[in-house]
Order: sequence, then C-alpha cells, then structure tokens
Amino acid sequence: MKKRVGVLALQGAFREHRQVLEKLGCDVTEVRRTSDLDGIQGLIIPGGESTTIGKLLRIDEIGERIKELGAKDMPIFGTCAGMILLSKTIVDSDQYRLNLMDTVVERNAFGRQVASFETDLQVPALGVNPLRAVFIRAPYLKEVAPNVGILAEYNGKIVFVRQGNLLASAFHPELTSDNRVHQYFLNMIDEH
Repeated sequence: MKKRVGVLALQGAFREHRQVLEKLGCDVTEVRRTSDLDGIQGLIIPGGESTTIGKLLRIDEIGERIKELGAKDMPIFGTCAGMILLSKTIVDSDQYRLNLMDTVVERNAFGRQVASFETDLQVPALGVNPLRAVFIRAPYLKEVAPNVGILAEYNGKIVFVRQGNLLASAFHPELTSDNRVHQYFLNMIDEH
C-alpha cells in the first residue's frame, strides 16, 4: 500500500520534495490548509524563508494542527527552514516556530546566499557511502538535548538529527539524486 505523505506547500522548495517522494512510490499531498493534513502519514517541511513560512503557518491554524500531529508521533521532517521551524529555540529570534524539537538553532549560520556550498557528509545511519549535501543559507544546531540523536555534523556543527518521530536537516536532500534521506524518513513512517 502506498504511503500518503504531505509536503508543506506554503513557500519554498516543496515541488522538489514532491518529485522525490513520487519517485519513491508515495502519494503526495501538497499541504496548504489544515484540512490537507487529514489522512497523511508523515509531513515534510521544506526549505525556504522560515519567517515567511512561520507567518503563513498562523493562517487557518495550520501550525497548531502540525504541532498536535507531531506531539501524537506523526513523523515530520524539516529541511533547512523546516529545521528552524521545528526547533524550540531560535538564536536571537522570537519568530513563530512549531516548538517540537529539543534543539537550539542558529539561522543563516554558514553565511549569506553567496556562501552556499555542497559537500560530502558521512551519515552512518545511511550506510558507508558519503551523502552529497547542498547547504543554502543553512542553519545549524548549536545545542541538542540528550534525547536528540546526531546523524551528521559538518566541521563540528550539527546538521542532521532525529528525535523520535522528528527528523531535521540543515541541508537540502531534495536537490540531489541521492534519495537515501527521504527513504530514511519513509522508514520512520513504517516504524510509527
């Protein structure tokens, strides 16, 4: 039976996530309203502009519904801006957040758009082959609670984590041809 996965489609790189999920055999729902969350088994919050997405999450109380689903163990995966929105603490910011992950995040931590880069990461949870990671105005996690598993670091900075049903990456796995991160997320859906 196909998994039904939602991709938050308010702003940002949601189309690319949709394409990867469809390649992996999922039914994909673009989530723009609270009612779009009904019946999905997991949710991806894409990269984009975290303050803009945060403002849009207040419309139709979609953010509150996502918080409820996350608290009820629905798997949620946030990439880049999604990582920021999942965190409980955003350094020097009082912007809207989902407040689900026990993490402290630094926005635009690697610099401005011109400082974007690609690199190979070692991610033992995904196997021995390195993962190509695309960082665009990326955040990183300054602190994580003991219940947060660190899946990858770059130059000593935490860039990929899992906390139970929650997954977050500072990079954009939807922008490469390597689908292992999305498959890992789909495996989390199977676990729940």
